[in-house]
Amino acid sequence: MTTALSMYCRIRSFAVVQNGRARNEIGEGVISAAIAVLIVAGLGALMWVGFRTIWTDAEATTKSKISEIGG
Repeated sequence: MTTALSMYCRIRSFAVVQNGRARNEIGEGVISAAIAVLIVAGLGALMWVGFRTIWTDAEATTKSKISEIGG
C-alpha cells in the first residue's frame, strides 16, 4: 500500500512540475508571509496608538480627580 501511495505522489508531483504550476507558485509562500507580517505590524501600530490615547486620557482624568480631592 505504501508503495502505491509513494508511486502516486511521485507521478502527481512530476505532472505538476511538467504543467508549470509549480514554477508559477514558487514565491507564493514568501509573499504571503510578508503580507501577513505587514498586516500584523499595522495592527500593532494601531493598537499602540489606541493604547497611548487611552493611557493619556486615563492619566489626565486621574490627575484631575486627585486635584479635586486635594492631593
